[in-house]
Amino acid sequence: MLITVHDDAEAVARAAARIVAETIGGAERTRLALAGGSTPRRCHELLAAMPDLPWERVAIFFGDERCVPPDSPDSNYRMAADSLLDRVRAGSIHRIAGEQGAEAAAAAYEPLVAAAPLDLVLLGIGPDGHTASLFPGNPALDAAGYVTAVHRAPKPPPDRVSLTLRALREARRVVFLVAGADKENAVRQAQLGTVPAGLIGNAEWLVSREAAPSRRSVSDND
Repeated sequence: MLITVHDDAEAVARAAARIVAETIGGAERTRLALAGGSTPRRCHELLAAMPDLPWERVAIFFGDERCVPPDSPDSNYRMAADSLLDRVRAGSIHRIAGEQGAEAAAAAYEPLVAAAPLDLVLLGIGPDGHTASLFPGNPALDAAGYVTAVHRAPKPPPDRVSLTLRALREARRVVFLVAGADKENAVRQAQLGTVPAGLIGNAEWLVSREAAPSRRSVSDND
């Protein structure tokens, strides 16, 4: 688990935007999965302001979605649309249709994700160590496919759709964006592999200084 420490949330977002831009610019096609949350939102805004990125070569996916309409304030798609997708011309956008219900939406999204490995996945982590909509102790952690319905999530709304651990582990690159002092213990537990976010062994972690545990495995990058 490689952790790179940055000064603050803005620096984390900028580092992530650079990774996305380099990935898109250096590939003929990119399958990119976006994350929800305030730090990813800032990353989206920075990307939208970068001129000449070849978005027409990018297929957009999502790491998870709540079972709400796409215009809901709780929708990850709406956040991505407001901060990025309405401002660029992506080659394709594969929205998770959460309003159809968790089971139906997961079944529809499964073949899209299973068709080929994702090239780059952006993720966040909650204070409880969840990532995407994979929560500690939830049966979705044991899902066998690439996309799973999630029920009884410990934070509203309880019904969601998420990429599985299998999909995340098979992705070519996974990058966590983490900021905030309330995430420090979750990052520490991820280092120990005791929370879902720590079960993706190939992931890279961009962490703000206040969220970084004091461990030798952490390296500074100012």
